[in-house]
Amino acid sequence: MLNLDRLRTLGAVARHGSVSAAADGLHVTTSAVSQQIAKLERETGQQLLAKNGRGVRLTDAGRLLADHATRILSQVEMAQAELEAHRGQAMGELRLGAFPTAARGLFPAALATLRAAYPQLRTRLTELDPDASVRGVVRGDLDLAVVLDWYNRPLPLAEGLAKTPLLDDPADVAMPSDHPLAGRRSVELEDFADDEWISWPQGEFCHEWLTFTLRSRGFEPRIAHMAEEHHTQLALIAAGLGVAVAPRLGRGPVPDGVSVVPVGHRMCRHVYAIWRVDADRRPSIRAAADALRAAGRSVADC
Repeated sequence: MLNLDRLRTLGAVARHGSVSAAADGLHVTTSAVSQQIAKLERETGQQLLAKNGRGVRLTDAGRLLADHATRILSQVEMAQAELEAHRGQAMGELRLGAFPTAARGLFPAALATLRAAYPQLRTRLTELDPDASVRGVVRGDLDLAVVLDWYNRPLPLAEGLAKTPLLDDPADVAMPSDHPLAGRRSVELEDFADDEWISWPQGEFCHEWLTFTLRSRGFEPRIAHMAEEHHTQLALIAAGLGVAVAPRLGRGPVPDGVSVVPVGHRMCRHVYAIWRVDADRRPSIRAAADALRAAGRSVADC
């Protein structure tokens, strides 16, 4: 009898391309992954992984079994979803992902609601960039994720994913308080063509959006600094080191030395939750989506 946990481990190695990356995706040690694969090789009587330079590759038998594992685990997930739906209770473990400002602005209230309403449901949250969250849901490493796209830059979603909108998150321009435009009632992005910009890290979805959007406004942005956290970006602005787009979700109090001015043409991020269609009937998925929608309404009403 093939062990489901070991099939899941083999599937993770196939998806991630290495033992260490599979361990990160499964939140276990590399030793645990190696042990599971070794046990699966003994169960099947076949070599599933082979050395490939400093890494590993799947053998023909490994690829064959990994393909079957994907289908088997999908069927198991659908069966679990049907049983959970039949039982009508949100329970078990729910693995969640979110970009940082959603993790700060939505999840404290949503997770507190879930804990109070469903004491048998265990939630586990991980902060991830939207692209990584989408991959995590597709691969089955996450059950549900909160992701975003921008008004002029949709985030591509793979087939087999369901989604529900949570809120639209307006964004302003943050600048030093002594900036010539700090007293305006509204500004446009092209007003800052000569300024240095503070951006999200290169390669992230929001960094690509920022450069795309500023170029579409007719100028090449001068990116002076890159920081993941909005609080870090605001601290750099307070020191007079540039300007930045500042979404409102999870922003918190603006530090001294920073002025925030709305953009005339209204920029906003669309924030939504995604999950796999084959888990659509799970009460825990529905409960989490409801709690996040309620948290989104609360934020939008502030």
